[in-house]
Amino acid sequence: MLRPSGVITLLTDFGWEGPFAASMKGVALSINPSARVVDITHSVPRHDVEAAAFILWSTYRYFPEGTVHVAVVDPGVGTARRALAVRSRRFFFVGPDNGVLMMAAEDDAPFEAREVSNPSFMLSEVSRTFHGRDVFAPAAAKLSLGFSFEEVGGVVKDPVRLSRPSYRVEDGWLVGEVVYVDSFGNLALSIPGRALASLARLGEACEVEAAGRRVEARFVEAYGSVGPGELLLVEDSFGLVELAVNRGSAAEGLRLRRGDVVKVRPKPP
Repeated sequence: MLRPSGVITLLTDFGWEGPFAASMKGVALSINPSARVVDITHSVPRHDVEAAAFILWSTYRYFPEGTVHVAVVDPGVGTARRALAVRSRRFFFVGPDNGVLMMAAEDDAPFEAREVSNPSFMLSEVSRTFHGRDVFAPAAAKLSLGFSFEEVGGVVKDPVRLSRPSYRVEDGWLVGEVVYVDSFGNLALSIPGRALASLARLGEACEVEAAGRRVEARFVEAYGSVGPGELLLVEDSFGLVELAVNRGSAAEGLRLRRGDVVKVRPKPP
């Protein structure tokens, strides 16, 4: 049986100012004053469910077993979309049923999903516009106290899933897409590092094609392996190929954003 650790994480697009994130913390701590509430981020691009799902996937596993992860990027708040709680092998996840939870939950399979429909897991008054405070925070706090997961609500057999980022090999090119842009302007691609390593040696020059441009980038093991301002390819800390500029921004320099197609291959002789 999965035992709660007492840790609750919050991941939203609410921003760091205003009452929203603080209200969620207040609700959680009112229900479980001993909880340790950790902000993953409140700076997800507004309404960007895919970006939130990627951030959750890339961070969830580094928390103690039994952590309750709350992710709220919820353009459908107040509509017929379901509120979801998921118990995976080592963690709990709470948030809207719009796919934001499932990349992480499926990564930690097996999992069971339930609709948060039991009023005892919500505040007594539930607004139409702020389920983060009124539904997800209290549900997470109750789970962090060890309340029965089965009492949350009925089983959900068909949780919404997002299309998983993928790549393909095409005429010698590795073809993927930008899955995340970090604060440095580094571009995480859907191409696994091992895929590029199977074609190119460390230090080898590669061609990168995106947005109608073709540029050269060296495949290296660290940002500092090239000079300042130079474009590079590196395997990031999550095992993905990252397109970056040493001490610069690849996103700005190449004018790329999440979802853009990027092709990579070793530079032909």
